[in-house]
Amino acid sequence: MTNAMSGFLKKTVLAATGMVFLATSAIASELPNFVPLVKKAGPAVVNISTEREVASPVMDMFDMPGMERFFEHFGVPFGRMQPDRPAPKRKSTSLGTGFVISADGYIVTNSHVVENANKVMVNFDGSKGSGIKARIVGTDSETDLALLKVDTDKELPVLKFGDSDAAQVGEWVVAIGNPFGHSGTVTAGILSAKGRDLHSGPFDSFLQTDASINPGNSGGPLLNMAGEVIGINTAIRANAQGIGFAIPSNMASQIIEELRESKNVSRGWLGVTVQNVDENMAKALGLKSAKGALIGSVMPDEPADKAGLRAGDVVVAVGGKSIGNASELTRAVARLKPNSTPELTVVRDGEEMKIKVKLGERSSHMNGGANQDEQSESDGLGVAIKPLTPEDARALRIKGDVKGLLIVEVKGDSPAAEAGLRSGDVILSANLKPVTTPSQLGDVVKNEGKKRGAVMLQIYRRGDTFFLTVELGKKK
Repeated sequence: MTNAMSGFLKKTVLAATGMVFLATSAIASELPNFVPLVKKAGPAVVNISTEREVASPVMDMFDMPGMERFFEHFGVPFGRMQPDRPAPKRKSTSLGTGFVISADGYIVTNSHVVENANKVMVNFDGSKGSGIKARIVGTDSETDLALLKVDTDKELPVLKFGDSDAAQVGEWVVAIGNPFGHSGTVTAGILSAKGRDLHSGPFDSFLQTDASINPGNSGGPLLNMAGEVIGINTAIRANAQGIGFAIPSNMASQIIEELRESKNVSRGWLGVTVQNVDENMAKALGLKSAKGALIGSVMPDEPADKAGLRAGDVVVAVGGKSIGNASELTRAVARLKPNSTPELTVVRDGEEMKIKVKLGERSSHMNGGANQDEQSESDGLGVAIKPLTPEDARALRIKGDVKGLLIVEVKGDSPAAEAGLRSGDVILSANLKPVTTPSQLGDVVKNEGKKRGAVMLQIYRRGDTFFLTVELGKKK
């Protein structure tokens, strides 16, 4: 190779290297600097630890197989020998995240983080010891939100809610939390999608992000680049990477304010079952497009019935705001106060009409006020269940003679959650065998489900009955 050719190649390599360096520098200059945001927002994010008492499956001599026959052999009634003792309890602890929204100590987190907690402690950034004891001001299990209060003499750093409706898919977002107990962890990504329905409740409309979210992040803030909270991190897909979900701030801020003022949330109620409108329905009903909420049934003597709404009506607007699907109608009505009289725009027989409805009050179907002592964990499924009572049936507006097991909790990373089971569902049968007690369900899961690797459950949900198959042996 000649000296001239060698020199030319060296210049070419240097030029190419320089171009790569410049390109890399240009890309780096386009990436955001998260440091100022984290320094400002980080101190307002807190670590939440809880303690709760749960039933402990401890076996003593009176629980041992054969003890009944042993005592009866000596002519001693076994029932008299059993001590009158309460069920043993053990302490269960959990960790989560929250953030301060007022300088005088109000803190937002998830309802499931503090649910049934006997003790709630809040640790601030850099704090020592066990932290500050917090009291639960109020919770809303249907949106998985909770408001806490700590008493402190100093003014606390705060985070402000932003406008989640204005957030754009593709923009940068930052999550701060305590995944697996590692406090003050910062992750970044983009807003991946909006309006996600996870079928976990009637008001699902989550923000989706690829910012890393893990157990322990629950209740923490999802921030935009202005340092505003646009979401509250609440859920993950157990078998996926880079998919996390957050409650939109516009929904959360309204709920939190109501909890702060009255310690509970009241919602409007129509008393109808609804479904989405597809293209064929739209043609058959003479609609301009496949939008709106089709009323499937009207409950007798409920607000919709009293106002004259009928099965087959399509609600296309509430209070002048358009309704795209059934979920939007549920959320729109729930945002309104009981006894308010919104005007519904309805299409009936191809004609549009306005109907005013005096709303009732929606009863929460989540946990249904179930006594914790009445609940049982279903081994292998990842749900807490209790026998359905007449009071539960009334709260769930269940008509007819429905018997089964009410699901009062579904663990986030469980076979039940993976299969699509929800709090408020009623299990009617397992592998076609009726189940009305937790032990009956447990027997089917243990004796048939685990052997076959799956169990088929018959589910009652909001007037519909259907089957779901739960695969067993998965990570809980």
